[in-house]
Order: sequence, then C-alpha cells, then structure tokens
Amino acid sequence: MATLLSSKPSNNSIATTEGKDPTLTGSHCQYGPCNQLDFLLYRCESCHNVFCGDHRTESNHKCTKEGEWATRKRLQAIARPSLGAGKLKPDIERACASPDCKTIIGTSLSIPNHCDKCNRDYCMAHRLNEEHNCAKLVHIGATSGRSFNQRAFISNTFTNIKLSWGKTKTSMSDRVLPKPKPSSPAARLVAVNTLKKTAKGDAKLPPEKRVYLYVEAEAATTRSKLLKGEFFYSKEWAVGRVLDAAAKSLQVENTNNQGEDERSKLRVFYVEGGRLLEFSEKLGSAVASGNTIVLLRGVGPAIPNLIEA
Repeated sequence: MATLLSSKPSNNSIATTEGKDPTLTGSHCQYGPCNQLDFLLYRCESCHNVFCGDHRTESNHKCTKEGEWATRKRLQAIARPSLGAGKLKPDIERACASPDCKTIIGTSLSIPNHCDKCNRDYCMAHRLNEEHNCAKLVHIGATSGRSFNQRAFISNTFTNIKLSWGKTKTSMSDRVLPKPKPSSPAARLVAVNTLKKTAKGDAKLPPEKRVYLYVEAEAATTRSKLLKGEFFYSKEWAVGRVLDAAAKSLQVENTNNQGEDERSKLRVFYVEGGRLLEFSEKLGSAVASGNTIVLLRGVGPAIPNLIEA
C-alpha cells in the first residue's frame, strides 16, 4: 500500500531532503531502475521508501518487505476490541403489551419499560400504571382465585367435550361406517381418503397443500346452525384464519375481531392433541389430515395439554 505525501512535512519520513518539503523541491523515485525526479510522491507503508506514480505499488517497485503493512493492519484489527464487547445481549423485538398499541419495543430506538405489578413490558407511552390499566390486569405468573376458577371452568368444559364428542363419533360410526375408529396406518389412510372425497374447500388450492379435517361446533358454548362438517384448508394458514373460515362454514357467530372479552371469543380445540391451538400457529405443523377440531366459546387463552389435567 502506498500513501500520497502531503505538503505537511513528516518527522519520520525519509522523503525529506535536508529538512525541505519534497512536494516543493521534488525527490527522486527510490526504485533503482527509475530514479526520476518527481513532485507527486508516494510512500510505501511496508518499506517506507518513496516512489513515483508508476512505481508506487509493492509489485511495481519489487518491495523487499511486501505485505508487511497488511500484516500490521490485521494484527491491529485483532487487538482492537469489537464495538459490542462488554455489552448485554439486545432485547428481543416484540409488540407493546397494551392491546391497542402497535409500537415495537426491544429495539435500539424503543426500549421496553417493565411493569413489576402486572409483569408486562410497555412502550414509553404506556409505561405508567394508569396508562395501561394496571390495576385491572392479572399479574402474569400469579395464581389468583380468578385464574383458578377459569381453569376449573375450562377443565369441566373440555370434559363435557370429550364425552359428547365420543358419543357423536360412536353414533356416526354405527350409522355410516360400522367399524371401530381406525388405529392402524392402513385404516387411517382409508379414512383420510374417504374424508378427501367429501371435504369442502377452495378448489384452487393445490392438493399437496391441503389439510383435511373434521370440524365441529360445541353446542354448549356456541350457537351454530350446523353442528359439524368436513373441510380442507391450506397447511400455510394460521389457526386464526382457519377459525374464521370454519365459523363461516358452520354459520357460527364470530365476534373475535370486535373486542377483547374472552367470554365471547371463539377458540379452536384440537381433539387428538388435547389442547387449544394458538391463533398464530401454522395449521400444517399443528394437525394432520383426518384430525378433528372443535369451535368453543368463552374458554380463555390456549393452555397446552389441559384435557389431560
């Protein structure tokens, strides 16, 4: 690497002659075969000699210390601490815990403000207790009487679902297919093939992207004109979108987008998995063709494996 000499004299540069500035008096190129007088000089950062423009590169003046400047730069870079050294891991980006706020926190421009009373993180605008209605929120992780009663209600509801769903399936088997529920892979394959012939859905959806399901509306918690149906959906759909489509197909009233009250919200219960599905879950990774989902209302947020509790 060669550096163009400026008009400011340098104490450690050998490009000076008797204390005079070489850019004003000129100097000879120190490449032996050249030796021409030049006023535009370059200093080699490896051997520290000066050269004309034609011989400023290490290869052109056959530098005796070729590559030394690059090695020196690399060692300096290794010894220099990185910009992130000693800093804590940055926060994970997420939305403000206030339901109506869309601000993303956990970034360099918007740090999270943690509330110890409700154990949630908020943006600057909702950091105060009165701004996010802290007094009305249940502390995350706390076991209050309210949460206990809710869990008991959900558990009882799921127990009734198991019983009613089992009776319905038994009566269907006796009436349509007088055989026990398929347990072997071959029997399950026959059942899925039969389901594919009767299931309804978007005909434009490629067959390889479909998930075929039995869909039911639990009579105790929903007001449905149709109690059950057989449909197929895209594997890429989120459970929330499947819920909207299933509610429309079974003519179930769906007010999920109109408020935050869990008592009026619809949820999707996965029978074979024994749990409620999250709205954000991808359908293809949660269920398989031939499974059954049930629409429920007022059972609260998803709690894994609650049916086994």
